[in-house]
Amino acid sequence: MITTGNTVLITGGSSGIGLSLAKRFLSLQNTVIITGRDTTRLQQVKNDHPGMVTFAGDLTEQSALDELRLFLEQHHPGLNTLVNNAAVQYNYSFVQEPDILTKIDYEISTNLSAPLKLTGMLLPLLLQNKNSAIINVSSGLFIAPKQSAPVYCATKSAIHSYSKALRYQLENSGVKVFEIIPALVDTPMTAGRGKSKISPDQLTEEFFNDFSKDRFESYIGKTKLLKLIHRISPKLADRMMKNG
Repeated sequence: MITTGNTVLITGGSSGIGLSLAKRFLSLQNTVIITGRDTTRLQQVKNDHPGMVTFAGDLTEQSALDELRLFLEQHHPGLNTLVNNAAVQYNYSFVQEPDILTKIDYEISTNLSAPLKLTGMLLPLLLQNKNSAIINVSSGLFIAPKQSAPVYCATKSAIHSYSKALRYQLENSGVKVFEIIPALVDTPMTAGRGKSKISPDQLTEEFFNDFSKDRFESYIGKTKLLKLIHRISPKLADRMMKNG
């Protein structure tokens, strides 16, 4: 992929992985638009990086998706890169969680339904522009899940499968489909969880190395080892990941 001169949309771009990717794309002379729900955080990013374009909205709501598409069609018709990054993770027990239906609905809407809908809505723009890419952020947890986050793991497994199938559909078009498969990353979402986290900037560095070489699946950090272990002994990989 050509990594300069693009128009890039990154969901969940005001912190963590999304912000790190946004800063790298911006440094490479791309037009970068980030989305988020927190208007204060978005304004802070814009203050820190005046070249960044921001769009506030909850993309689990159809009205926000419609407003975003209209905004892009009117102001950034050259959009050629979509990064589906926004996600939430709730750790809870199906046996004990009193608000289980609300959490299930929001995790699935944020992690799966929103990126699928957004991709479908923006494909006409991506198809009409050159050097186009869809970049989906999944997780090493699609390889082997952890018991505390069954819905999150399920949505990331779905994103992995969806990325492969969409790649097949678009293989004869001008749109390439990439997948970022991270290990545990030090972000606001993972605060207080796990050990040996990698930084968002480390993820960005590894991904851009793969992205520039058209490697469609970018295994980041320890997910490379987890993939190998799972190939040799799926049961061992499951035991390793079960407790997170």
